Amino acid sequence: MFRTSGDGALTESQPMGLDPFGEAVYRTMLLHPELDTQGIADRLEAREPEVRAALDHLADLALTRPTGAEDRWRAVNPELGLATLLARQEAEAARRQQEIERSRAAMAGLIAEYASVRAPSTQSGVELIVDLGEVRGRLIQLASDAAVEVLALAPGGPQPLQVMEASRALDQETLERGVRMRTIYQDSVRNDPATVQYARWLHGLGGAVRTTPTLPLRMILVDNATAIVPIDPEDPRKGAVLLHSPGVIAALRALFEQLWDQARTLGETVQRDPHGLTAQERELLRLLAEGLTDERAGQRLGVSLRTVRRMMADLMVRVDARSRFQAGIQVAALGWLGETTAR
Repeated sequence: MFRTSGDGALTESQPMGLDPFGEAVYRTMLLHPELDTQGIADRLEAREPEVRAALDHLADLALTRPTGAEDRWRAVNPELGLATLLARQEAEAARRQQEIERSRAAMAGLIAEYASVRAPSTQSGVELIVDLGEVRGRLIQLASDAAVEVLALAPGGPQPLQVMEASRALDQETLERGVRMRTIYQDSVRNDPATVQYARWLHGLGGAVRTTPTLPLRMILVDNATAIVPIDPEDPRKGAVLLHSPGVIAALRALFEQLWDQARTLGETVQRDPHGLTAQERELLRLLAEGLTDERAGQRLGVSLRTVRRMMADLMVRVDARSRFQAGIQVAALGWLGETTAR
């Protein structure tokens, strides 16, 4: 229910069809209800026809109503029109999500088609593996054959206990051979004792572990030569793609290094930016700014829907907002999504 403006500030109104000028008119009406159309134009140093057009659009959004007096409008309490506005936004978010899912499905289909017409080889650089048993076998083989370095992205928040237990012996054997191992989890694992314990165990053997608010996909990159990623990042059950192409490997390595530089070492005290936001809170606001629902934002952050709503409730208290609409206006005014050096 938020979106960032061109300068990085957050405004909630734009995804619901309200541009910055319309928002300025609406703010002016809330703060100065005594002003008529010309008065609003004078205060904003704008032309009266522009203000009239903005008022018409605000009326379409159920945010203003004519008073009956000539050239006078009344700003509607934003919470009164919130249900309609939220319904619009949710419908648009659902439409965008359907487009994303169609694009992902098309990409998976193209990968499968490409792999089916070209036999796996070092020339094609792509090998499709749809059998999950074979995927697990290849992962074991890659770790066993690693000679220099293993890089891993592990999204999804807290890791399943059975997966960590199954990986323990192989990870230990790999590290004891002198292979460097760097893993990036999501920040949400810091609240999961089992994952934290496993990460500390890895660190004790020489592995390096960091966390970041979100990760784009699950990935393992071995010896800067071979990578394995899911066909569909949203559904690992569809299988995996084994990649050998030097160009693709270089791009995945660059992605990992960028994420690594931005991530925080596990055990490091949570840092807050000058606005008092953690990296995870900032990322939540950014995801909502992009139009994601609470549920989708939680999936990206690796946290539950309940946690997302608790975080938003806390942020609303901190900006003294009674609704998300009001919170969006407050966050925009405070510039909470501007540049920050906090990690």
